[in-house]
Amino acid sequence: MLTILFDGVAYGMLLFILASGLAVTLGLMNFVNLAHGSFAMAGGYVTVVLMQRYGMGFLATLPVAFLVPALIGAALERTLYRPLYDKSHLDQVLFSIGLVFMSVAAVDYFMGSQQQLVHVPSWLRGRFDIGGVGVGRYRSFVIAVCIVITVLLQFALTRTRFGSQLRAAVDDQRVARGLGIEVGTLFTLTFAVGSGLSGLGGALGAEMLGLDPTFPLKFMIYFLIVVTVGGRAGLIGPFLAALLIGVADVAGKYYLPQAGAFIIYALMILVLLVRPQGLFAAAR
Repeated sequence: MLTILFDGVAYGMLLFILASGLAVTLGLMNFVNLAHGSFAMAGGYVTVVLMQRYGMGFLATLPVAFLVPALIGAALERTLYRPLYDKSHLDQVLFSIGLVFMSVAAVDYFMGSQQQLVHVPSWLRGRFDIGGVGVGRYRSFVIAVCIVITVLLQFALTRTRFGSQLRAAVDDQRVARGLGIEVGTLFTLTFAVGSGLSGLGGALGAEMLGLDPTFPLKFMIYFLIVVTVGGRAGLIGPFLAALLIGVADVAGKYYLPQAGAFIIYALMILVLLVRPQGLFAAAR
């Protein structure tokens, strides 16, 4: 039971890192970017290419897996996303879904449709026992990295000038510009960081979740569930929602494998019936 709980926590942590960028763009910026999973896929393939073709170590690829999707996200925000800020959510959904299918087709063409393997260092393989409980080394590493990233992200959004300016720009762009805040630069940086975090999550999750061109389609609904169940008031809600979903998914697949993903959808419906605005959003 404790092993299942530990694996569920590791999976939930990874889901949060993968969905954290969407939590920021949707929760704070009110922009629906369903192409978020494509940045995660980009980070995973950056790691695969650097390891398989250039012989880089797994840990050395992680900063690059963050940087490349961040640069792609910044470029797309400047050129494609920005004109959609004032459009309806339906326009944003249709546009970003189109980007998802384009990215899937491009990766399938250049990298092939086969599942990619990521070989982690030997010291991250296997398990070790803590009080008679088998604990996966790689999952422990993922949990540690995700905790650090979560703390830094929450601190940046709530305790820094950047976070204050971002909230001000989201509340009223005209007033924010009048106060001297570079709203355009701020939004570009936010998109870049969110895309980079998604890419880092894709690199970390390639070993646990698998990696192929359909990655954005397979996990799109999970990202949306994390943000929807957690609420759009900040990051604490999506963080706890990701942990809840991760544990429920792992436990459900272990005890009720025939139920499949139904457990996650049932959990989402139950939470939204009780808290329609999400776990940590003020009900209206």
